[in-house]
Amino acid sequence: MKQLRVLALVAENLVPPDSLEGHSEKEIDEWKTEFDVISTLREMGHQVEVLGLSDDLTPIRSAILKRSPHIAFMLLEEFHGVVTYDQAIVSYLELMRQPYTGCNPRGLLLSKDKALTKKILAFHRIPSPKFTVFPIGRKVIRPQKLKFPIFVKSVIDDASLAISQSSVVYDDQELADRVAFVHEHTLADALAEEFIEGRELYVGVVGNDRLQTLPIWELWFNNSDQPIIATRKVKWDRGYQEKLGVETGPAKDLSEATQKQIARVCKKVYKALDLSGYARMDLRLRPEGKVYVLEANANPNLSYGEDFAESAEKDGLSYEDLISKLIGLGLRYRAPWKM
Repeated sequence: MKQLRVLALVAENLVPPDSLEGHSEKEIDEWKTEFDVISTLREMGHQVEVLGLSDDLTPIRSAILKRSPHIAFMLLEEFHGVVTYDQAIVSYLELMRQPYTGCNPRGLLLSKDKALTKKILAFHRIPSPKFTVFPIGRKVIRPQKLKFPIFVKSVIDDASLAISQSSVVYDDQELADRVAFVHEHTLADALAEEFIEGRELYVGVVGNDRLQTLPIWELWFNNSDQPIIATRKVKWDRGYQEKLGVETGPAKDLSEATQKQIARVCKKVYKALDLSGYARMDLRLRPEGKVYVLEANANPNLSYGEDFAESAEKDGLSYEDLISKLIGLGLRYRAPWKM
């Protein structure tokens, strides 16, 4: 790939240093994705300008007009502290006629709204757990079709915010208590869905029109028999990970037919939600072999050594190759202004 002018868009408080030297493991964890992507882009010979953003669009406009970047590398996951506003940033990039990496505004909007995602999946007859939404301020009345155990989470927040082992509830009082907890701690409506017992699988999907599914990844606990849930502590707390023996890696003992079925389902979800660039599908596989789609995550974690990059590596894409592929997809994405 030729040398490009890259505008890296990151959260203001996650602008990484030039080196890891002198920083603790805890500090590095905060901005590891940003560091990995930006340092790799520079090692590949690209001219990278890092722009830290919080609540002002003016710096984006100024940087585009001044530098004329070939591509904006989208590493923002929120704006004004709101996780659903990342789609507004990408919309602004399109208004500026600026190519960018990752998902388009429509795909971000649809996939971030978990309830809307489920309605779209139901329309396309894609298996997903039965669910209901409990809005803030409304009494919690469980529909008869929704059977226990039930998993409760926020409709919009990601990164497993407010998700713990207590998110799985077994009676109506626990359900009411957990819904109240989600309302209070996320300030968002609560999504309650049937808890699917089974294997927790992740599948990366890359592409705009022609889609590539990456090898199926799995989460398991080696030292615990508690329900396998990707809680916030499971994702980010190293001590807790060691206690439970948390491990992720290539899913084993899946038949060829099951692998093909999962790939087909993931591509169908990607297209149904109008995703582009790259995404990760979260799935559950029941013991009898039925696959359920839990979530679609646009622009998942790109840290070196994390699940998405490791899965790409398993498929023959080095980290540099993966970054180059995402840039190429961004440059080729047929945004409305290109039509």
